[in-house]
Amino acid sequence: MALIEPTRHDVQHPSALKRYSFPLRLWHWVNLIVISGSLITVLINSTITDDRATSKLMKDEIQKTGTTLTDNQTQTAAHALSDSVWGVHIYFGYALAALLAFRLILEFFQLADQKFIRKLKSAYRQFNTIKKNREVARHELTVKAIYAIFYALLLVMAITGLFLAFEDALSAYKSIRHSVKEVHGFCMYLILAFILVHLIGVLLAERKNEKGIVSDMINGGNTNN
Repeated sequence: MALIEPTRHDVQHPSALKRYSFPLRLWHWVNLIVISGSLITVLINSTITDDRATSKLMKDEIQKTGTTLTDNQTQTAAHALSDSVWGVHIYFGYALAALLAFRLILEFFQLADQKFIRKLKSAYRQFNTIKKNREVARHELTVKAIYAIFYALLLVMAITGLFLAFEDALSAYKSIRHSVKEVHGFCMYLILAFILVHLIGVLLAERKNEKGIVSDMINGGNTNN
């Protein structure tokens, strides 16, 4: 579990805390809200507003009033309810795509010591050249590699999600819709796995010698600890 725990200190300057710019912190927390909202809409549509379960519930409840509806009528109403939730999901998807674009643009304007690519290269270089702190460098490299995979998953999710949202305009590629939907759904599970690993890592780090990681992502790492 130690390899998934984030650290507060810079791998090149162990005595210095990592710094997080305000735009990066804003992106982190808004991204959390958007991804959570997106996943919640998926959960709702797979449980509460599932077409089959909802149409049966509608039919049973309406029959109690003495009115009779056909299966087709209740299924149409249930599908409309499900579509309204998917509509919210699509808006979360647009927000996620916008946040990803913002993060990519932000990378070019971050201070040199706060650029993700620079930190990833630095951790890799530290691991390959410095034997004394190899364990620390290996840990940092593993954490950064997991984050890099997360960014790649977000990119795939955004691209496949936009494809599904604009499938009518992309009718020429209708034959690959099912495959794109499968990739989109699979990436969702991988992102869920990342979130779980990330939360476990943060909780473990907070309980050990890296207490203050969450507050650093709020105040930017400006404490004097």
